[in-house]
Amino acid sequence: MAQIPFVKDFDFAYGEPDQLSPCVRRVIANNPGPFTYTGSGSYLVAAGGAAAVIDPGPHDEAHIDAILNAADEGVSHILITHTHLDHCGGARALAERCGAPIMGYGPHPKAEGAIEEQALEEGGDLAFTPDEQLSDGDIVEGDGWALKALYTPGHISNHLCFAFDQEKALFTGDHIMGWATTVIIPPAGHMGAYFDSLEKLLTRDDEIYYPTHGAPIANPHRFVRAVRTHRRIRDGQIIEQLKAGRTDIKSMVASMYADIDKRLHGAAAMNVLAHLIRLVETDVVRADPEPTLSAQYELIEAP
Repeated sequence: MAQIPFVKDFDFAYGEPDQLSPCVRRVIANNPGPFTYTGSGSYLVAAGGAAAVIDPGPHDEAHIDAILNAADEGVSHILITHTHLDHCGGARALAERCGAPIMGYGPHPKAEGAIEEQALEEGGDLAFTPDEQLSDGDIVEGDGWALKALYTPGHISNHLCFAFDQEKALFTGDHIMGWATTVIIPPAGHMGAYFDSLEKLLTRDDEIYYPTHGAPIANPHRFVRAVRTHRRIRDGQIIEQLKAGRTDIKSMVASMYADIDKRLHGAAAMNVLAHLIRLVETDVVRADPEPTLSAQYELIEAP
């Protein structure tokens, strides 16, 4: 597979703010796990006044205390990259304590339902509703800072990244993570949209990414290209599985992911399904009767 330059080790202490740049601080929640790595990183963007908080993390009072302690001049905005609980579960509790509006793309996609709960350690926040909805290109301004919303569907259909252009930084949520590749969970997650969102990032001149999980990413274009190559190679591996006679997702996952923690096989199956949906949409593969976890798949013969 492509050699993605993950950073597996970095220094931090739960609840303690790290000053990552002149205007960016990070506080990591104590919710480590196979899908959150060391935990959810909440970012504070401030330039001497009230801060924007990006992804307040899970509903954890100790973490909310840590965010407020790190915000020297208070919190003016709460920005949500997407509606998984490890990113937005604490948003309403934080808002009630600081009075800041919650801003995001929209509610959690209704179509995901139970299939996502089986694949992810923490599912969607079905009760989430932003106080203010953001669309692609919207600008959120505070005291000496401005953040631009970038619509980046793929991991989930309501995913936003936030660009901090004055430091050439991008807060990437789960679109790009510092420690692992992103899980794509159909139907709200879509592999074709994910590829398109990767291309969108490559048109920008960012110099650093701040993912919600894992360490900051330097040389981000190299990282994104490696992720894109990894996904293209995964397409090829699935095609080879079909050529070898493995026509269902369960047998593909057992073969392709034999060396990873079996707790991750549910998420891996969803990733394979996401790839297969894209291959069906691009007329490379046929599904019987339609692309699902239990369907049978076959290659379409070239004319």
